[in-house]
Amino acid sequence: MRVVIVGCGYVGTELARRLAARDHDVAGVRRSDAGLETVGAIGEGVEAVRADATDPGSLAALPDADAVVFAASSGGRGAEAAREVYVDGLRNVIEEYGGRSRTPDRLVYTSSTGVYGDHGGAWVDESTPIEPTTAKTRVLAEAERVAIEGAAAAGIDGTVARFAGLYGPDRYRLERYLDGPVTAGYLNMVHRDDAAGAVRFLLERGAARGEPIVVVDDEPVGKHAFADWLADECGVDRPEKRSKEARIAAGDLSAAAERRIRTSKRCSNDRLRELGYELAYPTFREGYRDAVDEFRRTRE
Repeated sequence: MRVVIVGCGYVGTELARRLAARDHDVAGVRRSDAGLETVGAIGEGVEAVRADATDPGSLAALPDADAVVFAASSGGRGAEAAREVYVDGLRNVIEEYGGRSRTPDRLVYTSSTGVYGDHGGAWVDESTPIEPTTAKTRVLAEAERVAIEGAAAAGIDGTVARFAGLYGPDRYRLERYLDGPVTAGYLNMVHRDDAAGAVRFLLERGAARGEPIVVVDDEPVGKHAFADWLADECGVDRPEKRSKEARIAAGDLSAAAERRIRTSKRCSNDRLRELGYELAYPTFREGYRDAVDEFRRTRE
């Protein structure tokens, strides 16, 4: 299978590595010199390609493909930057491939469980209506429609992989929970390796065509409980805790941050499990083990 990964960054490089190891041909697409160097360092079986999803004129450089993964990032910027990448950029890529004599069979767009909005701590899954509450998550929801409906119009089967909070190498952010204060709420997480592994699985199995899939581990956990577990494992004092109400009353949150803090849900991976994917890191306990061990080594 020939796979083109547009936005071959944190998850994309791991996905490229895994696909190449299974003898797939992979092209990792980046727009910067540094990004191209990162892709080039992955190794045999991965080609580095320069193109920018927001620049339609550059997309002729994209190789023909059996499958395309759109994993581009807006770099943590605001809603307008997100729209430029996730909606306009995704549409540009679909139009580029849709206009070719040979179109890809599959498109996987990497979205976020943030599109669910607030459900008062209740469980959500693929059947739950999405209710985005921030400008940026509304952009993500619009991009999901492009990935399914826009791709279908171009003759491509689209899939939306809704990632929970990503963590893993270089993104454990221990200080966020060890230093405190920690605000109440649920954490829905997935290790980077399982985010990449799930997309690889969907591509190889030809699964979840035309539908969203929630990519999350087995155990949503309360932030207070997680912070206490992490502190205990690291051998440090448990951090200060705050309620959502106290955090909001402090009045030092941006409007977007306040909306995020008000949202609460627990994301189910039942559908992904039913399809047959086996998580390498079923819960945070396995996923944070390397980070905990490294933290303890640095304190010895």
